[in-house]
Amino acid sequence: MKKKTIATVLGGLGAAVGALTLTGNYFYKTAVANTKKPFIEEFDHATIHPDDPWAAEKQWYNDVDHEVTQIVSEDGLTISGVYIPAEKPSSKVALIAHGYSGSLKDMAPFAKLFYDLGFNILVSDARGHGSSEGNYIGFGWHERNDYLRWIDQMIQRHGEQSEIILYGISMGGATVLNVSGEKLPEQVKAIVEDCGFSSVEEEVTHQLKDMYKLPKFPLVQMTSLVTKIRAGYWFEEASSLEQVKKNQTPTLFIHGDADHFVPTWMVYELYEANASPKELYIVPGAEHAYAYVTDKAMYRRRVSCFLEKYVSLDHTL
Repeated sequence: MKKKTIATVLGGLGAAVGALTLTGNYFYKTAVANTKKPFIEEFDHATIHPDDPWAAEKQWYNDVDHEVTQIVSEDGLTISGVYIPAEKPSSKVALIAHGYSGSLKDMAPFAKLFYDLGFNILVSDARGHGSSEGNYIGFGWHERNDYLRWIDQMIQRHGEQSEIILYGISMGGATVLNVSGEKLPEQVKAIVEDCGFSSVEEEVTHQLKDMYKLPKFPLVQMTSLVTKIRAGYWFEEASSLEQVKKNQTPTLFIHGDADHFVPTWMVYELYEANASPKELYIVPGAEHAYAYVTDKAMYRRRVSCFLEKYVSLDHTL
């Protein structure tokens, strides 16, 4: 009888572990693998649509002189980007990071904003996105090291007098915040992040609850384990919140107060934890990644007035 009971218990445990493993792999494929994301609305950001609020910016982005450039990541991936020289000779460079499941093609509005401020522009495709190699999404964690290489490339190109700023939106916001916790060269003068999440663990937990009505335990832990095995990082270690505690670079935090994809409470956590000079800009009525289009004039003013304190701008917007 004992043997039968033990066998039953072990069989039940085995079935439970098997089910969790399958579930972990399912959520890895859904969230982390660079597969089609059914929960992300597909939209052609490069095409100009009727009544497009970014028509002028997209037309400029399509027409402006640019060159393709690349780095090789520390794990051997070719990461692609586009370099746009400033209208007038300048040693100022804006490095721009796109969002989850996007690409550099999405970034016309933000590239034009910094171009208007006299910056050279470097917009890259994150690993596993666009033209860059990689079969998983790093949620800004592995990407932080890729951006250190982009920074080095820009310093080599523009010299020791370079003035570099980092900008990122959504996952790109988390990316530049993750970069902030690393040892940065003195040429990096400021960071602007828009609607970045506080950590991968908190964002995945939020999405599990919001989209699937599922609890954190044990699904997040199992998916994190699968991610460690297949992509080389734990959700728990990929924390912008921990990185900003080491940040020494002045940072502007931007978030919409109607953001439900990356809930607004995350930006307050990040802002409070951040160790560097900082400003917070909450945009009334803005949903996720819609802060700029919600109030273009104020967004441009807040960004340029913040940067004016740390970079030698010729003018503000």
